[in-house]
Amino acid sequence: MTRIDLTIMQDRLERTLQRVRERKIIIPTLAQQRDPSLVPADIQDRLKEIGLWDLHPLNLFRITWHNEPKPFGGLFGDVNYLEFPSSFTGTKARIVALVGKWFPCGVHKVGAAFGCLVPRLVTGQFDPTTQKAVWPSTGNFCRGGAYDSRLLACKSVAILPEGMSKERFEWLSNVADEVIATPGTESNVKEIFDKCWELRRSGEDLMIFNQFEEFGNYLWHYWITGNAMEQVAHKLLGEKGQVAGFASATGSAGTIAAGDYLKQKFPGMKIIASEALQCPTLLNNGFGAHRIEGIGDKHVPWIHNVKNTDFITAIDDNSVVNLARLFNEPEGKQHLIDSGFDPDFVDQLDLLGFSSIANLLSAIKFAKYNELTENDIVLTVLTDSMELYQSRLTEMHEEYGEYRKENAIADEARYLQAVTTDNMEELGYRERKRIHNLKYYTWVEQQGRTYEEIMAQWYDPDYWLEVQAQQPEIDALIEEFNHKAKVEL
Repeated sequence: MTRIDLTIMQDRLERTLQRVRERKIIIPTLAQQRDPSLVPADIQDRLKEIGLWDLHPLNLFRITWHNEPKPFGGLFGDVNYLEFPSSFTGTKARIVALVGKWFPCGVHKVGAAFGCLVPRLVTGQFDPTTQKAVWPSTGNFCRGGAYDSRLLACKSVAILPEGMSKERFEWLSNVADEVIATPGTESNVKEIFDKCWELRRSGEDLMIFNQFEEFGNYLWHYWITGNAMEQVAHKLLGEKGQVAGFASATGSAGTIAAGDYLKQKFPGMKIIASEALQCPTLLNNGFGAHRIEGIGDKHVPWIHNVKNTDFITAIDDNSVVNLARLFNEPEGKQHLIDSGFDPDFVDQLDLLGFSSIANLLSAIKFAKYNELTENDIVLTVLTDSMELYQSRLTEMHEEYGEYRKENAIADEARYLQAVTTDNMEELGYRERKRIHNLKYYTWVEQQGRTYEEIMAQWYDPDYWLEVQAQQPEIDALIEEFNHKAKVEL
């Protein structure tokens, strides 16, 4: 099925309505998350008393790119973004990134999880009084899913690889009802899928929200992230400006769905899909392990619209971890300031988590490959911040020793200023078809999808448009649900 299933299950829906009445839960529409000026004034007044990360149902309304960048009591404003100076990126193009830190729980995946769970709640397909929501992830999706589940009075099970950062497990232990660590690290997605099948066979009453195949993930980013990027682009475009590209690590292929939206608004732009060089699945049908946490690989996500992808870039994870030190170690930050970069800009580099650094490098590679000018804008996204990776900095400090000025000079020169256009590919029809065909081995052979649907993804021009068109229908169901619940604050 292409479309998100919106079949009403009335008996479960009645139990769900009773639960939200008891917990005083009001669910925002996608339109309100896209444009928070639509949020009712009484809710905005209450938000002034609530912290950004608080486990409070009204923080559902803060699942937006428009939050004020403050940890407590903030309301809404323009989209949060960061523009990188040309002297920093080594390219004339304007590279601009949306900032994910200012979502509740510090990651933009909280939106993707909302997009998966809420349609099941408001139709009665998911019953929070009897079922558990299972969130398989390489890091941030289960974080967002556990957070959303708490706000929506649902029990949650977080699944993530045992090799992910300590911060993730510590936070989840206080928010999720159960945390399952699977073997391996971020590249071991198959082991996560295997755990999901084990849970299905257990007979326990649960619903698995597999971000790699859930079209709610695709739709949320298409509609919300895509629109936020469009707003930033229009703010920055001059008389001669153009949006040249959008770069995103593939991960679950949720975020990169924003590229489908942007192409409809800026038809000449290109979509750049990024992955780790140490696991070049898209670039070279390859495999391996890497340290760019949270992006997932060794397969092509079901919800990746490969036919609409124009470039593949592979980023060396050594570049990512060393730039993380440059951007966050005191000697690294001081070197950048001494090199002439604005201290206020340098202070914001902790907005880049590991995959965010990879996204930045992909945008730089694309700009250099295409010889872009100051009239070109390349958009990307900072999915999370270094707040989730402080233990990694400690580990590197213990393993490699103190970070000195000479390390900073070398890392800036080697991993930032010397970014090259190797390990990337401009895709034609055959190259896209090669990548799309890789879906067969994971999704048809292993995960129960059909041959007919994998063919429809490639040949049916309406396949992706049908999902994109579901936002009004979902919002109407949310509004009807809230009306029936009659929750008063």
